[in-house]
Amino acid sequence: MVDNKEQKLTLSNREQLELTGVTEVINFTEDEITLESNLGNLAILGENLHVKHLDLENSQLIVTGYVTELRYDQEGKAENFIKRLFK
Repeated sequence: MVDNKEQKLTLSNREQLELTGVTEVINFTEDEITLESNLGNLAILGENLHVKHLDLENSQLIVTGYVTELRYDQEGKAENFIKRLFK
């Protein structure tokens, strides 16, 4: 797995999102994909979202659909794990 703090995010016409620096996909539906990246947690919101390609070995993710919002959460990994544990 790639272990650096660099991240590249490319959004093409709000229909395809290519992202590097992905360490874990926490949850995904057609309306929201929540993931952990090397720069914090990221929520991808939209319509008809689909994970087209996921390669955690190389920290890469490609999402297709209509992206309406990208939202970073600055909480730490340990804190997020505890929240998911007691959900």
